[in-house]
Amino acid sequence: MQHLLDNPAWNALTSGNKNLSAGVPQVKYFIQDVSPFAGMTENTPGNFDILYNLLPPQTTVAVFNPEEVEIPQSWEIVQQMRALQMVYDNPAPQAIAGVELIPLRDEHIPAMLALTKLTNPGPFFNRTIDFGNYYGIFNDHQLVAMAGRRLQPLPYMEVSAVCCHPDHLGKGYASQLIQHQVRLIKKEDGIPFLHVLYNNTNAIKVYEKLGFVTRREMSICAIQKV
Repeated sequence: MQHLLDNPAWNALTSGNKNLSAGVPQVKYFIQDVSPFAGMTENTPGNFDILYNLLPPQTTVAVFNPEEVEIPQSWEIVQQMRALQMVYDNPAPQAIAGVELIPLRDEHIPAMLALTKLTNPGPFFNRTIDFGNYYGIFNDHQLVAMAGRRLQPLPYMEVSAVCCHPDHLGKGYASQLIQHQVRLIKKEDGIPFLHVLYNNTNAIKVYEKLGFVTRREMSICAIQKV
C-alpha cells in the first residue's frame, strides 16, 4: 500500500487542502496564486494529458514523485529537483523564551513576498498565505524571518516557507519558528514533515538537530504547458 507521503500533493488536495483545490476526480491542482503543485492518483501519461487540458497556456505546475517520472512531450520541463522528505516523529519540543512570534495576516503579504523573493525558500505567491498558520519575527517593524504550513495530506502537515533575512542569520530565528510550527501541528494530532533540496546541507543539519529524520528522497519536477 502506498504511503501518504509518496504522493503528498494528491493526498493533500483530497484531504487537508481540498478547500484550495481545483480539477477532476483523478487530477487536481491548487487554485491560482496559492501554490504551483498538482497531484494525480498516479503520475501516468494519461493523467498528465488530463492535467494539460485543464490548465491555461503557459501555466507552470510542479509534481512530486518518489522517482523521476517520464514527462509527456506536450510539456516543457522547467526544472527537475531532488529533495529529501523529512518527518518529525518525536514529542512536541518544549517552548522556551525567545523573540515574539507574530501571526501573519493579509496586511503582511507584501513583506512576506519581499522576504521570500530575497531568500527563495520555495514558491510563494500572492495567496500562499491561505495555507494558514504563518508566523513571523519582526525587527524594527521589518519582517526578518517566517515559517508556515503548506501541504496537508492528513494527518501529515508540512512545515514550509522557512526563511530568514541574510542580515539576521545566526540568531536562531528559523529554529524557533520551526519548533513553534511543530508544537502547533502536534497540538492538532498531526505529524510534521518538510521537504528540503538534497544539497541544502546547512538546512538539513538544522532540521536533523531539531528532530526531523529523512524518510526518503523525492523528485519534484516543474513543467509548463506550452
